[in-house]
Amino acid sequence: MLYLIPLLTAFTGWFVNRAALWLLFRPARPLNLGFFTLQGAFPKRQQQIAQAIGIAVAQFVSFDDIRTKLTDPEKIGALKPVVEEHLDHFLRNKLPQSMPMIAMFIGDSTINQIKTTLAAELDLLFPKLIGQFLDKAQADLDLSAIVTKKIAGIASEQVEAGLRERMGGAFAAMGLLGAGIGLLIGLLQLWIALAA
Repeated sequence: MLYLIPLLTAFTGWFVNRAALWLLFRPARPLNLGFFTLQGAFPKRQQQIAQAIGIAVAQFVSFDDIRTKLTDPEKIGALKPVVEEHLDHFLRNKLPQSMPMIAMFIGDSTINQIKTTLAAELDLLFPKLIGQFLDKAQADLDLSAIVTKKIAGIASEQVEAGLRERMGGAFAAMGLLGAGIGLLIGLLQLWIALAA
């Protein structure tokens, strides 16, 4: 019987780790057991976890960083071909359709001049427009509240499934680690029992 100690402690180590992982998410709804109520750690604290993550995201993601990225001259320059194409289409097609008299007085050189002037003006205007938009967005959007609401609204089963999908190997390794530690403890107990 003494030789079963390492096997029993290995099983106990594995079982305790598996149970601990199971208790992270289950039971999803509170289960009244008389003297105490049992509920998974994540479902029980989901609102607090959501608030903590929301606050952390709001601290790490600043509108100044977003503004810097969006008003980067290189990024605005990447829009230039699209803007010029749209202006060219407007000046050559839409403007003559809506105002036929103008078409008689402007040619290719005038259209190119207008297009170049408008494109240069838009280069100056885009950073201001983006800045004003972000100022308004920053005043209107509570990033912390948005993230909190999203996380609080996720079903704990969904979170568990996502973690198991992405970390299934790590969960299995934790079970094996528990079994290994249990086995070592059992071997130590066996050695002590046999030495006594």
